[in-house]
Amino acid sequence: MSIDRAVLRFAGVMIFLSVALTLWVSPYFIWFTVFIGANLLQSSFTGFCPAASVFKAIGVRKGCAFE
Repeated sequence: MSIDRAVLRFAGVMIFLSVALTLWVSPYFIWFTVFIGANLLQSSFTGFCPAASVFKAIGVRKGCAFE
């Protein structure tokens, strides 16, 4: 698995988790979903993604998007 796929999977899991927390715990968890979306949007412009940096540090192989 490349960093690109790992970031996409991680983002998907975090979005599902934040929606579940919003529904079953507190409506304020919607801000977690907003944060994830904002992070995805800024990484599409800047090429910097904190999750990609973490995956790179733990040894996940490089992809073409996050180098």
